[in-house]
Amino acid sequence: MIQGKTILAMIPARGGSKGLPRKNILPLLGKPLIAWTIEQGLASKYLDKVMVSTDDEEIARVAREYGAEAPFLRPAELATDTATTIAAIHHALAFYEERGIDFNYLALLQPTSPLRAGGDIDKSIKLLIDHEAEADSLVSVGEVHMEHPSIVKKIENNYVKPYEPTGEIITRRQDLSKAYFPYGVIYLSKITSLKATNTFYQERTIPFFIQRWQNYEVDDIFDLICIEAILNHKIQKGNL
Repeated sequence: MIQGKTILAMIPARGGSKGLPRKNILPLLGKPLIAWTIEQGLASKYLDKVMVSTDDEEIARVAREYGAEAPFLRPAELATDTATTIAAIHHALAFYEERGIDFNYLALLQPTSPLRAGGDIDKSIKLLIDHEAEADSLVSVGEVHMEHPSIVKKIENNYVKPYEPTGEIITRRQDLSKAYFPYGVIYLSKITSLKATNTFYQERTIPFFIQRWQNYEVDDIFDLICIEAILNHKIQKGNL
């Protein structure tokens, strides 16, 4: 709790990942991938509850072993390839509301984004709470480097063309305005506005800037290799 506001942290973890099967519980430096996010959530001073929403018995068991709540198995229709995270959020909120437990804010912590700096969760929560009069949600973003949208190309009739034609050719990122990509370090919203809009990207969404080394999330084996190397490096330097 912070300034009288209660916050539910939800970690979504489907069992049926296609790009990297069982990725949420694959080992990362000796513990399951999801465990990193659970431990980071539990270390927060402001989160009132850390829960995992999953359709998978094994993921639920691992979540409980590392201290998170996994009070239900998500219905199959909310765990398909086409099911939305927002639908899973509504399901989790309804579960607690039916038991008389209400929250003011919802923090979504993606288990595929374990590269959180110490204090990221609490800093982002405090940032939104301190600006609650003029902001309703917050999204963690990292500056785009090599893949800037103005440099991205497409193949059209077997020729390389600008993805979004602008009339000028730009090849140096330094000549462009900054662009940002949302990473799953944290998505945070007032629950009232989340229910009203069904998205974290609202009219009054503010950014939480993450560092360059955090611009990774696990989608395939190459991401996992990179993240493991980064974690190793940060741990050896003693600055994680």
